[in-house]
Amino acid sequence: MFVYLLFLTVIVTVEAQRVTGQQKSDSCLCKINSSIWTFPAVQFMEVTRQVQICEDNLNEFEEKLRNTNAELPKMEATLQNISARLKAFDYLHTSGLYSALYLRQLNQELDEIHQSVNETHRQNPNKETHNLLSEINKAKNDVQRMYKDDFFNLETMKKRLRDLNNRAQSCKTMPNDFRSTCHQRIMTRISSPSMTKLNSISKSYISGAWGRDALLSKERYWEHCLVSGHKHGNTIRMYNSREDFMASRNYKDEQIASSYSDKNAVQGSGTILYDNTVFYQCYSTAEICSFNITTKVTKRTKLNGAGIDNKFPFCYYSCRDWTDIDLEADQDAVWVIYATEENHGNIVVSRLDPLELNITHTWKTRLFKRSVTSTFMVCGVLYATRFVNTYQEEVFYAFDTTTGQEINTLSLPFEKVSAGIANLNYNPVDGKLYLYNDAYLLAYDTFN
Repeated sequence: MFVYLLFLTVIVTVEAQRVTGQQKSDSCLCKINSSIWTFPAVQFMEVTRQVQICEDNLNEFEEKLRNTNAELPKMEATLQNISARLKAFDYLHTSGLYSALYLRQLNQELDEIHQSVNETHRQNPNKETHNLLSEINKAKNDVQRMYKDDFFNLETMKKRLRDLNNRAQSCKTMPNDFRSTCHQRIMTRISSPSMTKLNSISKSYISGAWGRDALLSKERYWEHCLVSGHKHGNTIRMYNSREDFMASRNYKDEQIASSYSDKNAVQGSGTILYDNTVFYQCYSTAEICSFNITTKVTKRTKLNGAGIDNKFPFCYYSCRDWTDIDLEADQDAVWVIYATEENHGNIVVSRLDPLELNITHTWKTRLFKRSVTSTFMVCGVLYATRFVNTYQEEVFYAFDTTTGQEINTLSLPFEKVSAGIANLNYNPVDGKLYLYNDAYLLAYDTFN
């Protein structure tokens, strides 16, 4: 007996096949196409890959989870510490004392500025001092309104005070002969190097300073290398002519301190020579030292609030250590360039009386010191440079202490022979810039 139709259903990879069979004797014969059972190797490999990726992702997630669990106690402890520290400030704020505390400080600063401007106005009354007194009085009235209206914007008022203070300082630096010596105040160009040589001690001394006495008309060249971890020094090498300097001959090493760790030793590369006197940062302190080469007398003065020990170094491309305090000189004075926490790490410029060694004026800029590779002063104008590449630097910023104005549009490129800058200073006698560039000594002509 024949079975006319047999159905055989095979399910492979969600496919079915229907086959017709025929009975012979006691057997059922049918033809089946077995190609549908071919193993799907490609699909299998893809699934295997996806499974491996999933497994790797899970392992990575588990690792992050373990790390997070390990960090959670630390984060919790930190948050609790922050909460505890902020609790006192929250109390002051809710009690109405937080604002009042800072408003009293603002009033105190305004009173100090008012006193300074008022004294200048009595000595030399002019339109600028009159306008400045009016603005200070208006600022004091605004602070008083803050008490009543409970309206408080500390940053805005501090910026306003900074501008008023800079203008007040500028009012005190306008003697009649000051402008006449610097008719064209802003530099326009820097030449290619007119002098280039290695320092006379060793190529390994990559930090230091060099130049010419910034006051004496006779030739007096000097170089100072930091020989103790590129941080400290205690001698300055003197030359009486350019020829001797270039040939590294007939020099005299003047001892500033008895050792590298003496309290009067030099720290950092911000040294300058002015009127036969070396001005520099005193060993491991926020103080300025002056050493008179003739009398061998050392004087000191404190630089309040100045960051030291690499707190605010020059740092545009790569940080050059021990450059927190930079001494400069021009035809009018010795200058100190540094940064303070109170000015948020921005550059502060102070004018130094070279004889009495006391700070007479201070300006606060908005230029972050760590965004600069070096600074120098010309005609009472602070200039700042930034790294372009290994062989080029650019003056990009200026701050005029006479007007209190900042200029951010300068682009005065100049060449160098290596990446690092340890010291850059201007000499008003010959109008040159002197650069200590990774053990190389370079000089440039400047044009106003």
